[in-house]
Amino acid sequence: MPFYSKRDLQFQLFENLKVLDLTRFKYFEDHSQETFEMVLEAADSIATQSLFPLLTEMDRNEPKLVNGKIKVHEGMKKIVRQFGEDGWINATFSYKEGGQQLPNTIHLAAGFIFQAANYSSSVYPFLTTGAANLIRTFGNQKLIETFTPNMYNGKWQGTMALTEPDAGSSLTDLSTLAIPTEKEGIFKIKGQKIYISCGDHDACENVIHLMLARIKGAPAGVKGISLFVVPQKRVSNNEPNDVLTEGIYHKMGYKGAPIAHLMIGSNEGTEGYLVGEPNKGLSYMFQMMNEARVGVGMNAAAIGTAAYYASLAYAKERPQGRKIGEKDPAKPQIPIIAHADVKRMLLFQKSVTEGALSLLLYCATLGDIVHLAEGKEKEEAALLLDLLTPIAKSYPSEMCCLTTSAAVQVLGGAGYTTDFPVEQYYREARIHPIHEGTTGIHGLDLLGRKVLMQEGKALQLLASEIMKTIALAKEIEGMIPFAEKLEKYLQKAQQTSFHIFGKASKNPEEFLADATLYLEYIGILCISWQWLRQGITSQKVLISNSQDKDFYQGKLMALRYFFEYELVKMDGLGKRLVSEDILTVEMKGEWF
Repeated sequence: MPFYSKRDLQFQLFENLKVLDLTRFKYFEDHSQETFEMVLEAADSIATQSLFPLLTEMDRNEPKLVNGKIKVHEGMKKIVRQFGEDGWINATFSYKEGGQQLPNTIHLAAGFIFQAANYSSSVYPFLTTGAANLIRTFGNQKLIETFTPNMYNGKWQGTMALTEPDAGSSLTDLSTLAIPTEKEGIFKIKGQKIYISCGDHDACENVIHLMLARIKGAPAGVKGISLFVVPQKRVSNNEPNDVLTEGIYHKMGYKGAPIAHLMIGSNEGTEGYLVGEPNKGLSYMFQMMNEARVGVGMNAAAIGTAAYYASLAYAKERPQGRKIGEKDPAKPQIPIIAHADVKRMLLFQKSVTEGALSLLLYCATLGDIVHLAEGKEKEEAALLLDLLTPIAKSYPSEMCCLTTSAAVQVLGGAGYTTDFPVEQYYREARIHPIHEGTTGIHGLDLLGRKVLMQEGKALQLLASEIMKTIALAKEIEGMIPFAEKLEKYLQKAQQTSFHIFGKASKNPEEFLADATLYLEYIGILCISWQWLRQGITSQKVLISNSQDKDFYQGKLMALRYFFEYELVKMDGLGKRLVSEDILTVEMKGEWF
């Protein structure tokens, strides 16, 4: 059963995004379409042969806490080591560090393949990549030499240890304590962390936590948070470092990757190593978190994609009913894909997942440009990426909860059973509106910070990019109606935004009350823009008499669907956003 489309990923990267443009940077100059395709083919091989076969098994046989150690699926030992030995964990890093200097865009595309195959198993190596990246970026040479080699080769797991019982989204309230010792850069750490993905398991030799803690005497709030490397076992002698697994959480989905409750320093014996400067931990962590947020959006899009292809395969094979108006029961039943409502549900999935994938790869390319470009190009790419990150994280996360539900619905009663994978995809999709900041947090980030930064320059830049696409579309036969429609909604979005901004200085609570709806509103606009870009690419090929007409016609139909069914939802959201009724502010808890 296919879990993604090679053809669509090729289209997204090489035809629509033109990812080869990145090879103009010296860092990527050794790469070509051939090397990129080799990477994607290698990812497909691992996903097909190693990850996808364990999808159901890892869901049914979830990790267990046995005598203080989390036991995961036996197959993960081979998979984790394979990711390390094949160079996936440090693929984007420099040749000097043993990496391949691969664009993050291609690395993220490979991750999409892994996640579509088996989300749980894909989590392990990419967490290590994020943790290692923090050490190599902000740590001193000794920390880099001590910890990263065994993280790169897959022997050691990396984690992000942020959340505490009283400090989830509000890291201001973080209480894990770091007490200086006589040894320079080494602290005694004491506290507890919860919901730590891959925080303990037996598919690796050691777990390296990148942990936020507050140095004794540091300022209150976020300004007093520092970052530490806290290994589960001490590197010098392989002895326990007093990091105890107190419990394991039993999740709704993505059960194959353990989430641990950790007690740190219960016996006053946990050593942690300061990363970078004191009290800058949150700023360091946010670098990783911003990249991780685009990654979470990709996770959601990948799961949504896998569910789409599972439901598409079923719809092509399942006979049920006859065409409306056909009264003869002797006539054979037709495949359900022939029914308009089923096609609607499939188009919904296709338009959301392929639109989201387009935006996510676009964001990844902006990230590559930010890392390597200079001057105005770097500045504008950074601004645009900052603005788009909460959208790229949240739109696929929220919408793929709905697309996976549609996949279940396509299968009907069969979709509600464990005999088909769509119910698992439905459960696994639900974590993403929570991971790496809830949708509400990202709404506040977008409206409260991102659209206002530099006096709205980022939002103006986005509007400019959308207008460039609209102008291009107006020059192509068949694209003009779509260009004009998107231009109208862009103008509406600008008017709505200016109306909302007027509330910012008068009443901040009222200004931000519907920030989540604003996030959805701008998200629809951005995906519509991405669909116009895909439509332009597809129409150009069709005009030149392509041999692959069905593929490109499918793209144009998905564009039509999104503009007819999804873009118009901005009308209702826009009406709410300019309303003067602030009922959620005025509502009192005791009235519920």
